[in-house]
Amino acid sequence: MSLVIGLTGGIGSGKTCVANHFAGLGINIIDTDEIARALTQPGGSAITPITNTFSDAVIATDGALDRNKMRQLVFSDNDIKQKLEAILHPLILKEALHRVKQSESPYTIVAIPLLFETTDYDEIIQRVLVIDCDEQKQIARTMARSKLNEQEVRAIMATQVSRQYRLQKADDIIINNGGLDCLHEQISHLHKKYLRIS
Repeated sequence: MSLVIGLTGGIGSGKTCVANHFAGLGINIIDTDEIARALTQPGGSAITPITNTFSDAVIATDGALDRNKMRQLVFSDNDIKQKLEAILHPLILKEALHRVKQSESPYTIVAIPLLFETTDYDEIIQRVLVIDCDEQKQIARTMARSKLNEQEVRAIMATQVSRQYRLQKADDIIINNGGLDCLHEQISHLHKKYLRIS
């Protein structure tokens, strides 16, 4: 198995943008959010256990998980959040491990938004790359992208580990406050470093 990098950062920090750029350099990206979406599509392997646990009130008419309805429930009740995580996390981990084993790029990046909120990936992640940006930028980007208001974005941020904690735990950091040129320069520098140590 090649070098495995865990990519994480707060909401709106630019994780997807960074991951896409690494992908453009020929690096295999395993996105746990994308796996979660696949599991909760119509016929996805998480749909039956979710329906059995929460009833079909959280399932949309097309048979997929109604993400908005589920998000509201999760934010209002920690017990519901834990039940949902108990269904999804083992399925996501299993698929991520499968993809890591099949990866053929010089190193592999696993994008895990809540990397520090779980110990699930400790066995496979060898380095942690944190994408960081100013809090106001996080809020503005998330509001523009997801149509959430500032209060809702701050509520999501409050459920994530603190920015200080993430930076403290990082092996590598990309600061995403500037433009794309600045971002690409940092990615290029890290890409060379990862090729050297993989």
